[in-house]
Amino acid sequence: MKKFTLFLILASLVFTSSAQTWEQMNASKKEAMEHFNEDKFGMFIHWGLYSILGGMYKGQKIDDIKSPDPGVAEWIQARARISRDEYSKLVDEFNPVKFDAEEYVLLLKNAGMKYLVITSKHHDGFALFDSKHSTFDIGSTPFKRDIIQELYNACQKHNIDFGVYYSHNIDWNDANDCNIKNYLDYTGEVWPEPADFKGKKRRTMGANLWDPSPNTFDDYLYNKAFPQVRELLTRFPNIKFMWYDFAHFLTKYQSFQFYKTVYDINPNVIVTDRVGHGLGDYKIPGDNKIPTVEEMEGKPWETVGTFNHSWGYKEYDNDWKSPYELIYWLTAIASRGGNYMLNIGPKGDGSIPAQNIENLKALGKWTSVNGKAIYGTHKWKINQESAEIDKNEKGYGFKEKFTPSDFWFTAKGDKVYAIALERGKTALIKSFANEDIKDVKLLGYDKKLKWKQTDDGLSIVLPKNKDNQIGFAVEVTLSNSL
Repeated sequence: MKKFTLFLILASLVFTSSAQTWEQMNASKKEAMEHFNEDKFGMFIHWGLYSILGGMYKGQKIDDIKSPDPGVAEWIQARARISRDEYSKLVDEFNPVKFDAEEYVLLLKNAGMKYLVITSKHHDGFALFDSKHSTFDIGSTPFKRDIIQELYNACQKHNIDFGVYYSHNIDWNDANDCNIKNYLDYTGEVWPEPADFKGKKRRTMGANLWDPSPNTFDDYLYNKAFPQVRELLTRFPNIKFMWYDFAHFLTKYQSFQFYKTVYDINPNVIVTDRVGHGLGDYKIPGDNKIPTVEEMEGKPWETVGTFNHSWGYKEYDNDWKSPYELIYWLTAIASRGGNYMLNIGPKGDGSIPAQNIENLKALGKWTSVNGKAIYGTHKWKINQESAEIDKNEKGYGFKEKFTPSDFWFTAKGDKVYAIALERGKTALIKSFANEDIKDVKLLGYDKKLKWKQTDDGLSIVLPKNKDNQIGFAVEVTLSNSL
């Protein structure tokens, strides 16, 4: 026990001596973070063996299976407590012949998205790339083609930023109990708290307690996880993002190792805060959550969202967000200075659900006209104006329909953009009442716009909406840069 305690003390000292080094590494990524903030809008893809099941197990919806784990489709192995041996048989069925990387990338590009992040390995431990450090990967399937490689190549071709999601702590196939036992058993003071437990009751969600692999968690870290991260960064040199996820059972030192592994190979890759223990480069406030400006404390952030209620493909979830709602999410997030990454869950055969395609095309129609009010912008002095301004400022969620007096603001240089989801014959934007305005333009409208500034605000006469566009955006040029 004395030797074990000494090891923990030494590990703690090593990390402490490197803490400033982490701050220096983080500070060196200023240019990469600025580029990320300018992108604003990206696509998330959750895809793997679970996509074959589509949220169903032995004829039963996973929502109907009692379990402490989430009911989203990509968690089906944990939800249904499927053994590693049984789940691994899905490898023989994974043959997504309808997958076309070019189609995927052009779809997101035409939707106005600037980057892509794909699940290279999710919690089930299956890799969508041909890995030298595991046979539980795409190379063992009938498909055999390297999905990550093909998407990376298509992104490079079409100038789309590329990143990979990697589940570093949770791996139900190879990570034993995902390190949970150390925290449930250890009561000393030297071992640091895991990433998500400080001040909270410890929980076991996500740990493989139904069929843990026979190796140790350290075996997993040093024989699979770290090698695969290095493998991804080496094979794909232009990766922009390392999207780690679910660091619940990691020590601070382990989280630091995952961060540093990325930096040592490519110091320009930015890392999510889900690496654990506050060691990321940008914050993820929560799934399908629009935070207040105060919650983000001035740090770069990204909201990740779903089209329906699941990340992986779920065949019976047809509660799709409409283009109107998705435009609201994009607009509200940009007005608070964040990025929005919208997820699709392809089917097991590689095809993209029709509703995803339809709504992405609608988003493309909107961003092709109004994207100037989103890309490269930052938050203005206020993010929103409404008849319900007090409620809105607190970050309320989506409501079915807004009014012509609801506006969201973004800014860039000497420009302020006011974005509305509803459109009438005129618009009155009260927040511009005391601004020194030089010019006002309606995005997508080439003719001179009729406007005047009064004590009540900026009054605009809007032209007819011939293209039936959702809402509108105006560009207001001020006398001084912001």
